[in-house]
Amino acid sequence: MNRRALLQPHLLAHRAPAKASAMLAPAGGPGDPPEAISPFANKALPARLSTTASTLAPYAGPWGVAQATHLLRRSLFGPTRGEIQAAASSSLSAVLDKLLTPSAAPSPPLNVSTADTTVPIGQPWVGQAFDQTLEGARRTSLRDWWLGQQLGQGTSLSEKMTLFWHNHFVVEFSTINSAQYGYDYVRLLRQYALGNIRQLAKDMTINPAMLRYLNGNASTAGAPNENYGRELMELFTLGKGPLIGPGNYTTYTEADVQAAAKVLTGWRDDPATVTGYFTASRHDTSTKQFSAAFGNAKIAPNGASEYKDLIDLIFRQSATAAFLVRKLYRWFVYYVIDAQIESDIIQPLASLLVSSNFEVAPVLRALLGSEHFFDMANVGCLIKSPLDFTIGVCRQFELAFPPASSPVAQYGMWDYLYSLAYVQQQTLGDPPNVAGWVAYYQTPQYHELWINAVTLPRRNQATDLFLSTTGYARNGFTLKADLVAWVQALPPATAADPNLVIAEFAQLMVPLDLTANQLAFLKNALIPGLPDFEWTAEWSQFLSAPTNTAKRNAVALKLSAMARALAGLAEYQLS
Repeated sequence: MNRRALLQPHLLAHRAPAKASAMLAPAGGPGDPPEAISPFANKALPARLSTTASTLAPYAGPWGVAQATHLLRRSLFGPTRGEIQAAASSSLSAVLDKLLTPSAAPSPPLNVSTADTTVPIGQPWVGQAFDQTLEGARRTSLRDWWLGQQLGQGTSLSEKMTLFWHNHFVVEFSTINSAQYGYDYVRLLRQYALGNIRQLAKDMTINPAMLRYLNGNASTAGAPNENYGRELMELFTLGKGPLIGPGNYTTYTEADVQAAAKVLTGWRDDPATVTGYFTASRHDTSTKQFSAAFGNAKIAPNGASEYKDLIDLIFRQSATAAFLVRKLYRWFVYYVIDAQIESDIIQPLASLLVSSNFEVAPVLRALLGSEHFFDMANVGCLIKSPLDFTIGVCRQFELAFPPASSPVAQYGMWDYLYSLAYVQQQTLGDPPNVAGWVAYYQTPQYHELWINAVTLPRRNQATDLFLSTTGYARNGFTLKADLVAWVQALPPATAADPNLVIAEFAQLMVPLDLTANQLAFLKNALIPGLPDFEWTAEWSQFLSAPTNTAKRNAVALKLSAMARALAGLAEYQLS
């Protein structure tokens, strides 16, 4: 497939309407037309809403549930009420400490397919020899396992940042055709999720998945392949500066791409060891000359270490730190970067990234702990990605998944969540092209592209199912929210008051204050046309006989109707 197709602006001007069959497949897949952009989407970047020039000064305002919720919504896949309450009762500094503590490396994915007889069910397949007949089962296991890590993320930024780097240093599992390579790639992303970006770039350059994905494994002295060198500069580090000539930008030129390609010759991938390795006889041993964009620097012949010299050269360019910070900003804050944001937020963070020797944690601490991050204009301004949305509802209401002792059932439920994100057009492990998911780079729409005639009904169907009293059944387990138990965990006086119950749901589920009409709509869903005391009485009757099925069902149905109505509001799509 053409991995760069969605980078071609002319395609955006001639997008075809989505076929009806696209309801079951993500747009941008092989053979599928691009999803039509809504006529209501941005035609130009909107003006920023803030009327104040908030800066990177440490946030010194009030700290409570509202601020903790905003921070955790952006940092986690759907924070729970318990996580929010714990954060609110702590301090911003302490919460950032927890968020920036890397998670322990998880155990590898397991075999849950009877087709794979190389290892027993419930045992890791990682380390087994490649077998094309088993590739599909192992790749499914890998994707499901990865989604399971996101679901069980704890209160660390590790998983959110692992996904960030997946969207940045893109490979596509379906293209590399090796679940072993895919696992090693994800392991690398997670290892450096909160670590050193420059070292991640070095390790990624010779990672077998990347070598295979961008054809670095076929690059020789006689035929240098430019794919990785180009993407390294354009998408992974420098970004395009202003155009100064055909194929030439202020940040790099075509000659620089060619020089980088020569630097990177000689690397191959070994399926047996799942590593990249260097073959000196395939390497270009000439001195590589770079353009004035790099200060006319040269890279001398240095064999297997030459790629490190290239990464070091690129990371010495000021454009690299700024480019990386802009991507972090759009991931965690908002997509509009105007002149004030560039000067007051991006450039200081870029300087901090350089002075921190390209460790990402200090930059994240400064950004997420700043007065700018907590500016009300930056609250509820992002549309949730499909993974945020799907995993979020499961975590918010603490849906009970099958235990690790039932791996087939556990992976089956994770696979179902993967399929829900898939039909919402975010395929974990398979971004649509080398630039990642379009919602993170396509101006001026950006994350508005997550919502269209295909994806919005899918989102509503997911919340309707999980918040219903029936749920989704598979392998003897049922996945659904226990809303009655969730309300029981509230203070008794809160649970007995319909207005306070609705307020608790709204506080968890939406980032913006609801209007009086919206609150009245939700109350009518909870107790249609009835006075408040009817809920109080019915809840009291349930508490007096909690094992009585009829009384439990009576309050469960009402809570389900209200929660599904709340999830149907536009505000629920926001973070």
